[in-house]
Amino acid sequence: MFKYEATMNSDEGTEKRLLDAAGEIFAEYGYRGATIRQICEKAGANIAAVNYHFGDKDGLYMAVLRFVHQANVKKYPSNLGLRSGATAEQRLRAYVQSLLCRIFEEGRPGWHMKLMAREMMEPTRAFDTLVEEAARPLHQELSSIIRELFGPRASDTTVRLCTLSILSQGIYYHRARPVISRLYPWQRYGPKEIDALAEHITEFSLLALQGMAKKMKDESR
Repeated sequence: MFKYEATMNSDEGTEKRLLDAAGEIFAEYGYRGATIRQICEKAGANIAAVNYHFGDKDGLYMAVLRFVHQANVKKYPSNLGLRSGATAEQRLRAYVQSLLCRIFEEGRPGWHMKLMAREMMEPTRAFDTLVEEAARPLHQELSSIIRELFGPRASDTTVRLCTLSILSQGIYYHRARPVISRLYPWQRYGPKEIDALAEHITEFSLLALQGMAKKMKDESR
């Protein structure tokens, strides 16, 4: 869980302006190319405000990355509000739906995805922290769902590969969007299309997992 949260106090306006301005500047120029002066000019704040709220450029950059992740997870939690006791199948459906909603969210600022994509392509010192605090918990959650579906026969390697396979299905639609749009010009990503795509990925994955579980059971006899 991220330690940073935007505080709700008299300084909230400046803090939020700095986060938004920094997000846009970092997304456009990258961490190394962006300057605190650029960010402060865009935010209408002085350099001392960065030191006060975030410590330095590193602290501001990490805060922006955390802010983006928090906003996504808050709007689309990985369980989508399922009650405790939900089945593994229900949790997988919610997880895939949440993943696609975060990937194709159109209501957020355009710099959100651009910034995260840039961090993937040009990792900074913040990358390892981002992986540990954001990516690892989501991977572990999906892995636990898959292990529950498999039962005790599945090896750690099988669970890991299936986790990556399911995630890859959703991520491909975003990363290869320019290619998909040329191959299938009618493909859309509105709410109805996302629902249908989530159902397809879930059913496809469940059938594959069930087939693998049966194979493991047969081989153990």
